Amino acid sequence: MSRSRGTAVATALLLAALATAGCGLGPGADVGTVELSVTRDFGAQPVARATVEASESDTVMRVLEGSAEIATRYGGGFVRSIDGIAEGERGGRPYDWFYFVDGVEAPIGAAEYQLRGGERIWWDFRDWIASNHVPAVVGSWPAPFVDGYEGKEHPVTLACDGGGAACEDVRRALAREGVELATGAPAGAIRVLVGPWGRLREDPAAALLEDGPGESGVYADFERLGGGYTLVGLGSDGEPARRLGPAAGLIAATRRYEGPPVWLVTGGTPIAVLAAADLLDRAALRDHYAVASVRGKETPLPLGAP
Repeated sequence: MSRSRGTAVATALLLAALATAGCGLGPGADVGTVELSVTRDFGAQPVARATVEASESDTVMRVLEGSAEIATRYGGGFVRSIDGIAEGERGGRPYDWFYFVDGVEAPIGAAEYQLRGGERIWWDFRDWIASNHVPAVVGSWPAPFVDGYEGKEHPVTLACDGGGAACEDVRRALAREGVELATGAPAGAIRVLVGPWGRLREDPAAALLEDGPGESGVYADFERLGGGYTLVGLGSDGEPARRLGPAAGLIAATRRYEGPPVWLVTGGTPIAVLAAADLLDRAALRDHYAVASVRGKETPLPLGAP
């Protein structure tokens, strides 16, 4: 065998081995389906939606590229436009594309985010005058409870503080999605807090709501009313838009520092907490940052998004 032929054979064998191992040549082995949602204005307007079979070499960027027309910046690492909707100013307000994976704001660029299968990816084009950092959202329910986030599974705990019957409703909603609750206070747990705001506000993560969406990422606040609280919906500018009333409940998510997400099922009164718990399903929460229950109907927050 000539030296050139031997080299060719060795190269062919090497390529075959690499392909079998999925070592970055070609698409690699399948890892499962990934759900992609693209919206604008805090989820108010759908742009694109797809279910994609992902491989071990896929990233968030590659999945998006395969499902929409995009333009990028910073060497292809960040998205500038999707289907012709481009970053910039509108009416003097800054707009940009942001993305979440499994209900958590992504910590890295889309081109770096490797997929493992099963992720729920959500891109949203929005005004960020009030907050350029929304650490967690409820719109990818039942994520992050079913498979964790950022490539790791996490235990889930439920803390009831005066929530009454609403606590059992939340427990059942999680069980319907196959979520098994952990006991005690395990490290790295995703917490679900259920109870009236007067009690939940004592929790450091929940208390971020009172510092505005720039800190919590939640476009809602509570205002004292007599001896209790009433829910106030904020606009996309972070300012109060409407008092939703003491019977209005809230489902929202946030994070404190780099800790696990904390979900809040709350309201000014026990009746409001019960109303919030009734919204824990995919139809009510899908593609929403947070949701208020007003007279039994889901009301996406922020209010009045364009």
